[in-house]
Amino acid sequence: MAPFISMIANGTKCAAYAGAQAARVLWYTGHYAAGRRVMGPLTPPGEAPYAEEFGPLDRTRLKDAFRGLFKTDWKNIEQGIYKMPLDMRRPPSLLTLWRRSRDYLRDAEKVARRKHARGHSEVLTEKTREDYPRYYLQNFHYQSDGWMSAASAERYDMQVETLFTGAAGAMRRQALPAIHSALDGKDIGAASLLDLGCGAGGFLADVKDNWPQLSVTALDLSPAYLGKARTTLGRWKDVAFAQKKAEETGFADASFNIVTAVYLFHELPPKARIAVAAEIARLLKPGGTLVLADTIQYGDEPGFDILLENFPRGFHEPYYDSYCRVDLDELFGGAGLERTDETLAFLTKVTSFRKA
Repeated sequence: MAPFISMIANGTKCAAYAGAQAARVLWYTGHYAAGRRVMGPLTPPGEAPYAEEFGPLDRTRLKDAFRGLFKTDWKNIEQGIYKMPLDMRRPPSLLTLWRRSRDYLRDAEKVARRKHARGHSEVLTEKTREDYPRYYLQNFHYQSDGWMSAASAERYDMQVETLFTGAAGAMRRQALPAIHSALDGKDIGAASLLDLGCGAGGFLADVKDNWPQLSVTALDLSPAYLGKARTTLGRWKDVAFAQKKAEETGFADASFNIVTAVYLFHELPPKARIAVAAEIARLLKPGGTLVLADTIQYGDEPGFDILLENFPRGFHEPYYDSYCRVDLDELFGGAGLERTDETLAFLTKVTSFRKA
């Protein structure tokens, strides 16, 4: 009887997951379509189309990879590698959804005007130049306020999920199995994790939800985003916050068992990437693990290369193309880290590196 009850319970849980994901995809796809209408074509009327280096998009493979992401996500949940996501266990209220939708659509009009005007440096002022590196002072994605306001931090997750039509959270969760492996056999209460570029704190919420005893540090250069992360992570203990540059954290050598970087490196210029890689190697304890979750690169999914090529053209991402071409083994190997594992998850690649 017990195995039968377990099978029924698992089937119910699977149905709940599938229903929640279908609703999420529908919600964000609708906003994506609305946003694209506002943004208009990639090439403005009257301008010559971009010369494209890569061949056409493999739409069949793209759909298969999208569906495969959610199959993998569910398999990980079913096997107990990580829990059902928080937002599926406690969905937001209708009022919250309405507010997010209204804010997203209103801001999409501002983003469109900024895109057509090539307005990507609104946050660059004499004051901000004193406090932040030059590469940081841009309106990445043409988003309002760049990384500099509470309003930007509040709407960021909605923007990212809409961009990936509801797949962003599932892609981000594919870094959790790498953390699971890195913690295997360790005293979790004595282990430590640093998340570089924590943003609004969504990824660390997944981490703490699954390993509440793990000591984590959320680092970001934006006080506004760090403030949002404080709210996101407020329910958990053993969480520290640091407003620092990823290339100059100020922490002691060999301070962490795990360092994570989720969608950080493609927004760094080449010199900063090298500096951050060296800083990660310095911060990791011997045997420690770097978990890198970022965009796939050219050649990972050849039928998707045209998407990677055009992404920085539709959204202000000045360092994206160079990241898609960088040799990760060379970048991190030069800092003393060795690749141990790699997984593709739709448009994201999760790569693990170990410090000897």
